[in-house]
Amino acid sequence: MEKIRLLFVCLGNICRSPAAESVMRRLVEDKGLSYLFYINSAGIGAWHTGQLPDKRMRVQGAARGYVFDHRAQQVRHEDFLRYDYLIGMDEENIYDLRRLAGNKDQAEKILCLADYLRKYAGEPTIPDPYYGGTKDFVWALDLIEDACQGLLEKLTDENQCHPFP
Repeated sequence: MEKIRLLFVCLGNICRSPAAESVMRRLVEDKGLSYLFYINSAGIGAWHTGQLPDKRMRVQGAARGYVFDHRAQQVRHEDFLRYDYLIGMDEENIYDLRRLAGNKDQAEKILCLADYLRKYAGEPTIPDPYYGGTKDFVWALDLIEDACQGLLEKLTDENQCHPFP
């Protein structure tokens, strides 16, 4: 079976998308499914290319046992060929991804992470904590953990994925 290739996308690739990348990677590892997934993240803009995630997000992640060490990169049109799913964090990200998509098939690869919330179902987006304080980073990470769990369940059910014995 080919790997399921996921690209998490936010505005600058320094808060939400690198957090989602690491959270999903841990969930996949914990379920023994690493062999089935390739997980990465990118930003709509190139402002932070090469930078580590925002220190505030790294601090919140470390408090939960995550290491957020991805280096920011910009999403490109070619990513629609490389990835099975491009997962945006909010309406603006989804809009920007749709503009980048070259055709209907590529546009169908775009998902909104908040659509997979379970505990916090009804929240429309994973809000950008960048201009907020600690509580905003905690909230974004709460939502990311919940939505990544829901997304993983959907993907493993659809693809009949099972961990190695």
